[in-house]
Amino acid sequence: MASSSDSSVTQYAGPLPQPTPETQPFFDGLRERRLMVQRCGACGQAYYYPRPICPHCNSNDVHWFEASGKGSVYSFVISHRSRPGFEAPYVIAVVELDEGPRMMTNLVGVEPDPEVLRCDMPVEIVYEDVTSDMTLPRFKPVVQA
Repeated sequence: MASSSDSSVTQYAGPLPQPTPETQPFFDGLRERRLMVQRCGACGQAYYYPRPICPHCNSNDVHWFEASGKGSVYSFVISHRSRPGFEAPYVIAVVELDEGPRMMTNLVGVEPDPEVLRCDMPVEIVYEDVTSDMTLPRFKPVVQA
């Protein structure tokens, strides 16, 4: 698996997202190793997934900013069924970013074991190059010193 320090492309057979004009800045940011999310200028709320209207107050005064890429596991499930591009078992998680938004992702760098995983576990982003022009966000546990 490629990470922020690995320039190789993985052998990826899973589904690929199709960027739209609204989501292109998010995917461009991932290629640049930046997690871009949106914030509303009217109510100040950060949100994910990308869209032109704030889901909190319906304002169109929205802008992109670079999130820290740090957060915590909000919820997770361990999938024991293989899907194209995924070798079971694997962890599907909802990560709550330090900036507030929650995003669905995969946890990597940790055993898919309920004895090891926990909600509120601190995590950080890992950038996975799945094709030569597509990078996907994954999250891994933060190693406590």
